[in-house]
Amino acid sequence: MEFFKRHILWLSFGALIIIVVGGYTFAFAPPSDFPQGKTVVIARGASVSDIANELFDAHVIKHSTALWFTLRVSGTSDRVQAGTYLFATKENVFTIAHRLTTGASGLPLVRVTFPEGMTVRDIGTEIHTALPQISVQDFVSAGKSSEGYLFPDTYLFLPDTSITVIIETMRKTFDIKIQALSSDIAASGHSLADVMTMASLVEKEARTDLNRRIVAGILWDRLALSMPLQVDAVFGYIFDRDTYSPSFADLKVDSPYNTYTHKGLPPGPICNPGLASIDAAIHPTKTKYLYYLTDKDGVMHYATTYVAHQANQQKYLH
Repeated sequence: MEFFKRHILWLSFGALIIIVVGGYTFAFAPPSDFPQGKTVVIARGASVSDIANELFDAHVIKHSTALWFTLRVSGTSDRVQAGTYLFATKENVFTIAHRLTTGASGLPLVRVTFPEGMTVRDIGTEIHTALPQISVQDFVSAGKSSEGYLFPDTYLFLPDTSITVIIETMRKTFDIKIQALSSDIAASGHSLADVMTMASLVEKEARTDLNRRIVAGILWDRLALSMPLQVDAVFGYIFDRDTYSPSFADLKVDSPYNTYTHKGLPPGPICNPGLASIDAAIHPTKTKYLYYLTDKDGVMHYATTYVAHQANQQKYLH
């Protein structure tokens, strides 16, 4: 009798294993025609049923109900992240459900570097090169209001990253970087907006830390004396081209960014400056200079009077 009970117990246990393994193979294991290397786009706002059906149609899962059941039972059905998912190797329903709820797309990240001094349009051009589905104009339209606050750095983006995510990522990086300077900005007596606008001018006008601080000091002093800043770099921003030698016609252009015809700072930054230029705007070097120029070899020359500045122009620019 005892032997018979033990035999029945082992048979029941074996049957349970067969049911479990069979159930897994039937519903949760990857299909034999799993499309290795296939990408599937999960639309934003799609329902769990729609997602399960889409993956079933793509032969990524055997039964749509299995994925629906897994997400529902695990309580993660509301965490599925939209995007493009790469299925490089065979995966079971549990792995796929986890990937969907964590956003693990499986796609290789795209590395993009933005040097200091890039404008939003420059950034848009780099983005379009790296992520062709994003047009330069679309990026400019979305990012123009963030000029100056898109921190120059090296970023890793998914191939299907949206413009919104790119801008948010660069702005968050700026917020993190600027946090360490917040007390110094407050002590400078200038607003963050003014500091960033000044930093963008300094970024375009000087190339070394020493010169950045001196130029920042000159420009802040010119503002205090109600003198026009007369920064040539603004014309590259106004005309959307790299130019630091404006013509006489350029100097008269009707633009609020024209620092020859308008006193004070421009309405906003003319590029996205790096930390060195931001630091220079916060900690300028105080000198007696009110004028500066850069010669053909990139060397800067300073003057305390306009007459001395004219002499420097004759000596170094002609």
